Amino acid sequence: MTAAQLRVSGSAGQWYGTEGVADRVTGRGVQERDTFRIGSITKVFVATVVLQLAAERRLSPELPVQRLLPGLLPAEFPPITVLQLLNHTSGLPDEPDPPYDPSSPEDIARHRYDRWTPEQLVARVTHGPMKFTPGTEQEYRGINYVLLALLIERLTGCRYGEVIAHRILRPLGLRHTSVPGNDPRIHGPHVHGYMRMTDGSLLDITEFQQSAAWGEGEMISHTGDLDRFLTALFSGELLPPHELERMFTLPPEEVRMVDGSPARYAAGLQTVTMNGITLWGKTGEQYGYCSAVVATRDQQRRAVFSFNPTRRDATQAQVSQRIGEALTKA
Repeated sequence: MTAAQLRVSGSAGQWYGTEGVADRVTGRGVQERDTFRIGSITKVFVATVVLQLAAERRLSPELPVQRLLPGLLPAEFPPITVLQLLNHTSGLPDEPDPPYDPSSPEDIARHRYDRWTPEQLVARVTHGPMKFTPGTEQEYRGINYVLLALLIERLTGCRYGEVIAHRILRPLGLRHTSVPGNDPRIHGPHVHGYMRMTDGSLLDITEFQQSAAWGEGEMISHTGDLDRFLTALFSGELLPPHELERMFTLPPEEVRMVDGSPARYAAGLQTVTMNGITLWGKTGEQYGYCSAVVATRDQQRRAVFSFNPTRRDATQAQVSQRIGEALTKA
């Protein structure tokens, strides 16, 4: 890793700490104002807007997405409800391999400015059979949230990032959080991300076109904004009780992950229990960045952290596990 930062809040007070450098060229250390790519934490913002629209009776989570986005998925696919997209029980087919070698850092770097449209992303899962009958199993899939972001745009007539800004970012004063669209840069003070190349050198991978992630993982934020967002969400500032409850409601017990483990994704949030304490929140990852925002439902313990791994492997999960273990100690 090249950098890490952690914000812990709750009934016992708060603490913020950093390690490493935000920029290896200048040697500048990480600062509290620094932003970073939050990856799949984007999904919580998207899910919040979808549930707001449900609360306004502009959609029903039980409606098939094919009725709301006609012609986007093949006619032979079974009905997939909005809720099944939200909680990753859609069963959509696998995407084919990307147009680059994901095991080659050089190839990843060469393709980092490639542009994708959301329709192109959806088209990648329209070939081949469904993986399972919708609603019967759970498999974490980013394409579910690409479809949900398209749904936001269809219902509102606005870009989904503009809707997030109007409904969440501006009302909560999250001035350091943004949806970059086709801009590959991070503006203002930020932590740089780096990738370990085959020869052992580190390449600054901060500039990266995020259209391949879009509604599933393109946003930028910082620890203070994410803590404010989670606090507002869990406190009921953004959703009425019925819709908020969906974010804490796992699928029925018989619905398990495709590997046989218990389901762990609700409508926008994921959950884990450590040392007898249950945390709810979301992790996120992009090349050069790994982050998470988690809390107990009563918010007695909250944490936001970001670190900057130089390669993608099992160590990211190990770091998150260690932070979770510390957070849930008595």
